Parts: sequence; C-alpha cells; structure tokens
Amino acid sequence: MNQTARWADFRSSAPEFAQTAEDRFGAFRHHVLATVRKDGSPRTCGLEVRFLHGELWLGMMPDSFKALDLRRDPRFALQANPGPDTGMGGGDVRVGGRAVEVVDTAAKGAYREEVEPPEPFHLFRTELTEVVRTYVEDETYLVVQVWKPGEPVRTLKRT
Repeated sequence: MNQTARWADFRSSAPEFAQTAEDRFGAFRHHVLATVRKDGSPRTCGLEVRFLHGELWLGMMPDSFKALDLRRDPRFALQANPGPDTGMGGGDVRVGGRAVEVVDTAAKGAYREEVEPPEPFHLFRTELTEVVRTYVEDETYLVVQVWKPGEPVRTLKRT
C-alpha cells in the first residue's frame, strides 16, 4: 500500500507547490474527479473541493455514484479545472489518493457550519498519495513536478 499524507503534510513539506495547487483549484469552482466503478472501469464526474483545517475535502450528494464508488474503493484522482482555452495559468494540477468517508458527527458538523452544503451530503477527507503539476516554462520546457509523501519534490524537464 502506498504511503499517504494529509494536505497539511504536503503544505508543510512543499509550501510553494501546495500554494500553487490550491490556487489552481481555487481559480474555478468545478473540477473532475475519477473514481473506480464496480466493474473496475473509471468514472469521471464534476466536483467542488474545499481546503479547510489542513485537509482537502470532497463533498457529495447523498448516494451519488461517485460517493458509492468511494465507499467501495477509496482510490481517486482529482484534476483541477484547466480553465478556458489553452492558457492553463499555473499549470495542470492533479491529486491522487484515497478518500475516507467522515461519519463523525462533530467533524461533519464543523464542515457543515463552515461550508453550508446542501443537506444531506457525504463528506470525504483525502489521504494523498501524490500531487502532480505539469506546466510549460519559457515556452521551451515541459516541466513536471511530483510530490509523494515522505519524498522531496521531483522536477523533470523535457524539451
């Protein structure tokens, strides 16, 4: 099993990278979540995310297919909305990991107070296995940054 980390751990070990990722997710409201269906095939769907109290949260409508997928198999990939055209300011950001459903009434209540989601809802806390950013530097290099728990950020450049 891959090592996991909270968003706060990522932010602590790679603060600039984490801020760039948060900014990319903050630039648009809706993003793309990939989950694993019952038959093992991928499912993609739209999703809003929140960064609160050192966590990356995924909130969902009750009994939505994505919530049921995550209850059965917690693996996910989350793609930041790239925005209009081809600009992709800040690059392409993806997060991979596992989603853990929050059933604790107090924790869910604290989220409810701060976010005011439509009721009822599923709430998942993420455990990261990787964060990846891809961008173009100086109109010459394709740069890929990869962060994994317990490892330094790796940066790869290609022409």
